[in-house]
Amino acid sequence: MTTSTGRADAVPTAVRPMRADARRNYDRLLAEGRAAFAEHGTDASLEDIARRAGVGIGTLYRHFPNRHALLSAVFEDAVCDLLTRSRELLDDPQPCAALVEWLRAIVTHAGEYRGLSRALMSVSRDDSSALARCSAPMREAGGALLARAQEAGSVRPDITIGDLLQLTNAIALAAEETPGDPELADRLLMLTLRGLKAGT
Repeated sequence: MTTSTGRADAVPTAVRPMRADARRNYDRLLAEGRAAFAEHGTDASLEDIARRAGVGIGTLYRHFPNRHALLSAVFEDAVCDLLTRSRELLDDPQPCAALVEWLRAIVTHAGEYRGLSRALMSVSRDDSSALARCSAPMREAGGALLARAQEAGSVRPDITIGDLLQLTNAIALAAEETPGDPELADRLLMLTLRGLKAGT
């Protein structure tokens, strides 16, 4: 996906110059948002985030009109990492294993923020959400890996990347709800793989 900066590997963002003080506020809000979501999950108080950043809630909403907008900005670095990994895996000689490795990376990243997988599932077909900025390039990257696995005859041709990402987010959510079973996500991914295989 080509962005306004000409890069095909980045999450698309609106390019708008900021005054120095506005940029400082934005950066502080982003840093505090990242820390709060990691500590308290994606339902962390926006008022607390603004207070910890040293600004009013109105300033937060000027930069991030809603929770999903802030969450999208926080998750953007992780998405860029996942997009980079997807491109590296396009050269893997085992397309199906490459696809599963990428899905496993999604589960790992989603686990950094409690509630993220649920939020991503809720907007999977809502292009109006700010989180769609993350999900659209992820679908494109995952679709390329899925296509390779299907062309190799390793994955059933009726599988779609949208369904696969929903399954992956559901696995991440199940792992989040079962912290006492650290192997759960991997077992569920392996079960998913069996269902993906051609001929099943």
